[in-house]
Amino acid sequence: MSELRTDRLVLRGWRASDLDPWAAMNADPVVRAYFPEVLTRERSEASVARFQADLDRRSWGWWAVEIAATGEFIGFAGLDPVEEGMPFTGVEAGWRLARPAWGHGYATEAARAVVSHAFERLGPPEVLAVTAAGNLRSRAVMDRIGMTHDPADDFDDPEIPEGPLRRCVVYRIRAGDHRPGGR
Repeated sequence: MSELRTDRLVLRGWRASDLDPWAAMNADPVVRAYFPEVLTRERSEASVARFQADLDRRSWGWWAVEIAATGEFIGFAGLDPVEEGMPFTGVEAGWRLARPAWGHGYATEAARAVVSHAFERLGPPEVLAVTAAGNLRSRAVMDRIGMTHDPADDFDDPEIPEGPLRRCVVYRIRAGDHRPGGR
């Protein structure tokens, strides 16, 4: 299984010790503000099992993220094939961090690492990122790592109930536009 390292972070497989902070993060309504609901502990446990199975099977997916200097679990970041039923296909990058980790540049650092990994190891023509239109924090990360947004790609996610979270934006970075380390 692959592990990614940056100056300050380790993106790695999931450990039993990650479950409590992961479940707490998924139960935080502020962290989950751009999702239809918070997750129960059981759903958080199930997601960890899926994430680790994907990492074991293909050596890439959703990695646990820890601060290298302390070993503290702070969230996740990674890559996944775009879900069926979306109006596009490809490889999607994503990230989510616990609130105490916000504002330190960790999401941008992790996002750069996963996008570089995608282009250097997997070779897709582009990497996508998708979020609710109102999620300005994630959109700022997408901008910082060199992704671009075309409003023509915006869509209503059929799996999200009617309301402000349904409208989603798609950001893209093409292989030829990627520079290791971001912009």
